[in-house]
Amino acid sequence: MCGIAGAFSLDGVHPIDARVVSGMTSKLIHRGPDNQGYYAREGIALGFRRLALSDLERGNQPHFSEDRTLVSVCNGEIYNHRCLRSALHSRGHRFRSDCDTEVLVHLYREYGSGLTAHLDGQFAFALHDAPAGRLLLARDHAGIVPLFYTVVDGLLVFASEIKAILRHPAVRPEVDLHGLDQILTLPGLVSPRTMFAGIKALRPGEQLIADRSGVTVECYWDLDYPTADDLVPLGATLDKELDSAADRMAALLDDAVRVRLVADVPVGLYLSGGLDSSLIGALAAASRPGHAWPSYSAVFPDHDFDESPHQRLVAAKLGTRHREVPVRQADLSERLTTMVRHAETPVRESYNVCSMMLSEAVRADGTVAVLTGEGADELFGGYPGYRYDATGLGGSRLSGLDAHLEREIRQRMWGVDLGYENDQLIAQEFRRDLYSDDLATSFGEFTVTSQRLVDADRLKGRHPLHQRSYLDFHLRLADHLLGDHGDRMALANGVELRFPFLGRGVVSHAVALHPELMVAHGSEKAVLRRVADGHVPGEVLARPKFGFRGQTSSHLLSGDDDWFEELLSPALVRRQGYFNPDTVAALVRRQREQDGQVHAHLDTDYLMVIATFGLFVEEFDLPCLG
Repeated sequence: MCGIAGAFSLDGVHPIDARVVSGMTSKLIHRGPDNQGYYAREGIALGFRRLALSDLERGNQPHFSEDRTLVSVCNGEIYNHRCLRSALHSRGHRFRSDCDTEVLVHLYREYGSGLTAHLDGQFAFALHDAPAGRLLLARDHAGIVPLFYTVVDGLLVFASEIKAILRHPAVRPEVDLHGLDQILTLPGLVSPRTMFAGIKALRPGEQLIADRSGVTVECYWDLDYPTADDLVPLGATLDKELDSAADRMAALLDDAVRVRLVADVPVGLYLSGGLDSSLIGALAAASRPGHAWPSYSAVFPDHDFDESPHQRLVAAKLGTRHREVPVRQADLSERLTTMVRHAETPVRESYNVCSMMLSEAVRADGTVAVLTGEGADELFGGYPGYRYDATGLGGSRLSGLDAHLEREIRQRMWGVDLGYENDQLIAQEFRRDLYSDDLATSFGEFTVTSQRLVDADRLKGRHPLHQRSYLDFHLRLADHLLGDHGDRMALANGVELRFPFLGRGVVSHAVALHPELMVAHGSEKAVLRRVADGHVPGEVLARPKFGFRGQTSSHLLSGDDDWFEELLSPALVRRQGYFNPDTVAALVRRQREQDGQVHAHLDTDYLMVIATFGLFVEEFDLPCLG
């Protein structure tokens, strides 16, 4: 991973100040501490910060075509670059390095903006075509790597993180209330929305083309599940199909793990104690028998959500060189502000701090890239909602008129009647009370229940389990688990995360799975459990889903010091002017009562959002409304 930044003149009139782009790029040094590169000519300037992982001597960017009319900067990895390079070489292309991302300018020469169809990787890149006066931006199919942009004063300004965009003098930061309401409702932000008004994120599988005619954003890839009418019940063939799917998935995952272990720097593993990371670790161990891969886990001394016994069990079986990173309450008070600065968003859970501490330990240990198990739950049916849908228990608790209104809300948000996270009608009314009086008056203008969040055509006519997988992929995984929780927390310390479950081949096979296989015999992620049988300890294989947790606002309010409650003080809430101080105070009182404790997975931790939003406003010098 690296960091990229740049500016492009849309009309050829507004000049580009290369010094400004240099300043933007300097805000990304944590993402790329090893080197830097710049490119500037009339109407375009690009900046690059390098985290060196391959071809350490010659792999710095920008990359150029042979005639230097095409130039690219890329944040990420192209895992199929060797076969692409071989094909391009046979067509006369010449390369100056062994760096994977150098293939981009050569692919563009062959395929133009269609080059993204040929890529298997995790990437966000900018590519300038000087003769055509065109700029191409693209984000990988799963949204592993972020790319943000805004249009201001005739310029397209873009970067790997928003803090770099804010460095541009033409950009003025303001809170995007639509984004704030997304965070209070969903697992996190949903691209193209960000927490900053006027600044957008490219969606997963999206590319942007900019030239004198303007800016065009188009989808080049998305999940495409079979229609429910094309599915035939498996019946007596269920186990045979399960074995066949597991055999194919085992081969695809083995390939995905092997290519992600390749680097010219040390590579390690995250071990959570659950099925997904254990399976990735087992495949890594099998790829190099006798090699002790470094592995890392967050542990929570004296908390019932500590998973260290299972983590140690897996590490011992795999023979890793294991390191535990203890997370205590004091760590949150010391790091919460830093976490918000890197995440560039308020959050609903504290586990981002845990992730940031993990990457800090990884980097201190000399490891630069880490394989992890994100993506499995969303693609293979790992959350309880999949079992509820399969057994017909996933409906709303509402009835009568309320049920009708709930269905209307779901249709507006994603185009089908599928429950997600909670009943939106009830939650909507509570959020209205949570906002300040002024914002409550205009609530209808920014509420998430009026936002179309995904492509409804990809959901209509699909099986409910496939619908849920699509929503999880776009509403939970891409911008939250891979974004503020993944990319930003790892790159805060110059560590790259790699995701075997999100390889193009693995994803394509997962999308083609019959929904009955996702929870076969009532078991979550049945295909992956069949793959993992014999490779991971039986105790791990038999475990139900146990999500990664951190301390909630209830834990922090019960601590020995009052730092967290100060973030929720009526005076601060009133001065910032976004939330109702009386409602916030009532929530604090309720959570101090035993029956008002927040559950990390079953409840929305509103106070965590409000506290981290307060830090967010201060950290980015955003306007106060009070």
